[in-house]
Amino acid sequence: MKRKLFFISLLIIFIIELFFCFILFRPKTEFLQDSVLVNEVVHSISEDWTQMDLHQNHSQFDYVVLDSKGDVIYRTKLGLSENLNSAIIHRDTILDIEQSGIVLGKVIIYNDSLKVIPSYEQRSFYILIISLCIQLFLCIGYYTYLYIRIIKPFQHLKHFAERIAGGNLDIPLKMDRYNLFGAFTESFDIMRHELKKSRIAEAQANESKKELVAKLSHDIKTPLASIKVVSEVGSMTAYCSKDKERYQQIIGKADQIDTLVSNLFSATLEELEQLTVTPINIESTCLKLLLEEADYLSLATIPEIPQCLLYVDKLRLQQVFDNIFSNSYKYAGTKILVSVLYLEETLQIIIEDFGGGVMPDELPTIKEKYKRGKHTKDIEGAGLGLYISDYFMKEMQGALDVENGEYGLKVILTILLSGAI
Repeated sequence: MKRKLFFISLLIIFIIELFFCFILFRPKTEFLQDSVLVNEVVHSISEDWTQMDLHQNHSQFDYVVLDSKGDVIYRTKLGLSENLNSAIIHRDTILDIEQSGIVLGKVIIYNDSLKVIPSYEQRSFYILIISLCIQLFLCIGYYTYLYIRIIKPFQHLKHFAERIAGGNLDIPLKMDRYNLFGAFTESFDIMRHELKKSRIAEAQANESKKELVAKLSHDIKTPLASIKVVSEVGSMTAYCSKDKERYQQIIGKADQIDTLVSNLFSATLEELEQLTVTPINIESTCLKLLLEEADYLSLATIPEIPQCLLYVDKLRLQQVFDNIFSNSYKYAGTKILVSVLYLEETLQIIIEDFGGGVMPDELPTIKEKYKRGKHTKDIEGAGLGLYISDYFMKEMQGALDVENGEYGLKVILTILLSGAI
């Protein structure tokens, strides 16, 4: 209904503009004078001919009265044509003043069309300008409506898709029920939630595999140690050198098996090695936008960023911010302090919540894979956020440090300046 009303309004304004354009650009024509009013002027002059000094103009015309000799005997105002030649040039109306068939003189009625037409055109021009301004205002308003209702939601979907492609499944897609794509964006967020559940299930499966390998290693090491001890005793008590040699071979194979079992953990595939990080030089002004994108609950006050050139991967840095803010939302749920410190060759972004921090003995291992604090057992998570963020920062030649601050957990991101490469 709104769109229909908008297009009808534009059509009406367009028709008005066409009408006034036709008035402005049509061939110039003179306004015709009313013959009845002109005859009344001639009649009044004829009646007052003997006393023209007392004659009064009761019409809307300006005119000059000439006697039979061509001399002016009456004028309504100065500046009018006062002889026949000038009247003809100006296209004034020239009529005879008669009494009983005798021509007493002439009246020259002033042709004011040259003043009326420009005035009329000027009003038409103003109306045309106002119509164009209204049309421009309506177009700007409609574009604003389209931007808010269509373009901006698609931009959010674009950023959301980039995060999903980068592996960040923690930040939900902000939805607006008044938006034309409300149900559409809800479907995308359901997809994100299902992918996150799959990721958590995968992480739990990997954790189960690690536990299975640990149990198998323990079960293998126990009989292996017995075999090794028995072989060492047999080697010491054997009288035959050939038997001793055989016992030594058994001991060597046992050591080899023990080494292989110990290396089972390090032989697992590190999934982070499949995530590429490509840092480039970017301006620091983009950091404010990245922080605002990560702070989707608007719990933080983003400070001004100093002007400098940074050496980062913009997508991976966005993931780092997303992981930090997401952790703060889940485990603290408080407002967040963000500060920026400019050092000689680095820029530090300090992010601190008011959740009280973690236990001191958990700090050294908090960045390790699958490591989570004791107070987070009932909260959904895989324990990969800080591990991935630390990996990304190292690949960008920066650093991620975690400590207990004055109010809660403090994360310090050190970003390298491009000039320090």
